[in-house]
Amino acid sequence: MQDDAAPRDGDDAAIARDAAEEASAFSHPPVDPDVTMAYGDHPDQVIDFYAPRDPDPTVPTPLVVVLHGGAWRAPYDRRHITPFADFLTRRGFAVANVEYRRGEETPPAAARLLIPAQAGSATDGTGDRDGTADGGDTGAEAGAPVAGRWPDTFDDVAAALDALPALVRVALPQADARRMVVTGHSAGGHLALWAAARHLLPADAPWRTDRPAPLRGVVALAPIADFQVAEKLAVCGGASRQLLGGEATFAERLPYADPARLLPTGIATTVVQGRTDLVVPQAVAESYADAAARAGEVIGLTLLDDVGHFPLIDPAADACAVVADEIAQLAW
Repeated sequence: MQDDAAPRDGDDAAIARDAAEEASAFSHPPVDPDVTMAYGDHPDQVIDFYAPRDPDPTVPTPLVVVLHGGAWRAPYDRRHITPFADFLTRRGFAVANVEYRRGEETPPAAARLLIPAQAGSATDGTGDRDGTADGGDTGAEAGAPVAGRWPDTFDDVAAALDALPALVRVALPQADARRMVVTGHSAGGHLALWAAARHLLPADAPWRTDRPAPLRGVVALAPIADFQVAEKLAVCGGASRQLLGGEATFAERLPYADPARLLPTGIATTVVQGRTDLVVPQAVAESYADAAARAGEVIGLTLLDDVGHFPLIDPAADACAVVADEIAQLAW
C-alpha cells in the first residue's frame, strides 16, 4: 500500500527534514553501560546493562531489552542506541542493550549515498545510506554479505534472550525479569518481533521454543516487519533479501525470519511508526498490522504525524517520549 500523506523521495523538504532528524538523533555522545556481560564466545555476543536512575524502591523495576538497528550491517553496532538506552533508565527502566553478529563488510563506496535519490536508496537508523543509485542489490549477490549473517544473526538474538534471565540476576539484581519488554528500532524492530514469535517458527528451526517467551510485550519502532513489502520498496537497499542469503534463498527462508509470517504471537505488541519515515515507510508497518488482523490478532499501531525514522530513538525528540510511554503501558 502507498501512504498518500507520506513525502516522496524527490520531496526536497522531506529529505531535508529527514537529514535534520538524523543529525539530531546522532548528536548525542554514547553512554557507557554499568555492566557488560557475555552470552557467548564471539566478541559481538555481549549485552550492556544499564541500571535505572533514581528507581522507586517500593515497586519492581521493569527490564527493557533493546535491539539496535542498522540494517543488520557490521558498521552499525549497539553504541549508536546507547543515548536511547540511557533515556529509558531516566524513565525508571532497567535496560539490556544487546549486541549481535551482523554483516561483515560495508557496501562499495559508490553504493553509499548521502540521500535517497530514489526508491532503491534507503537507510536504516545508523546515519548512513545503504542503497544503490539504480535501486540494485548491494548484498550477497554482489559480493560480501553486507546485511546480516545467516544463521548467526538469529543464533545470537535467540541465545541472548535465552541467557538474559540468568545474566540480569547478576548484572541488575534490582530488575524484575518478569516485567520484560523487548523493543528495537528498524532492523532491531524486526528482531524484536521475531524474538517474540519463536514459538511459531517451523518445527525444524533451531531457534524454535515450545512456548511463548515470558514477555510483557514488544514495542517495535519503525520495524522491517514485512519482508516482502520491504523488498518491493527496496528498504535499506534490499537488506532483508541480503539477510536471508540473497535471491536464491529468500523465499525458502521467509517462514523462518519474516515477522509477517509468524502470527499470531499471543504477546502484546505495539508498533510505533513515523508517518514521514523515508527509511522504513509506513506501508511496511501497516502491512504487518494487516497480517496480524488476518491471523486474528490485534496489535497497537501508533502513527506519529510529522515524524520520520530517527526521532523514535532521539532523546531530544517528543517521539522518544511517546516510545517510553508505550513501553511503560506494557511494563508496569
